[in-house]
Amino acid sequence: MALTMANLAPIGNSAKRGKASQHWSYWTLDAATDVDAAGYFNAGTAYGGAYHLLEVGDVIHRVTWSTAIGSGGTVSSYGTHLVNAKASGTVDVTNETDLTETDSD
Repeated sequence: MALTMANLAPIGNSAKRGKASQHWSYWTLDAATDVDAAGYFNAGTAYGGAYHLLEVGDVIHRVTWSTAIGSGGTVSSYGTHLVNAKASGTVDVTNETDLTETDSD
């Protein structure tokens, strides 16, 4: 699938671009392996998508939903990706760092 820009949002307001990592929240129906593909955050167009928003060192907190995103949906996985390269119109992020979600009640 492809990047949905409406689902990418900055977290907080304390990071200084280029001086500290910016943190982003991203909700999707796409698998982590799709999200970590080089160019995913370009939305298929060089210098389009989130290319102008993301910098090397930024952290993306991804939530993958198995059904409808948000209300009434079910979370299937959660992980973080680090922006590790940005050049020639392509943003690349690391493979996910898996995080475990549990609900024991």
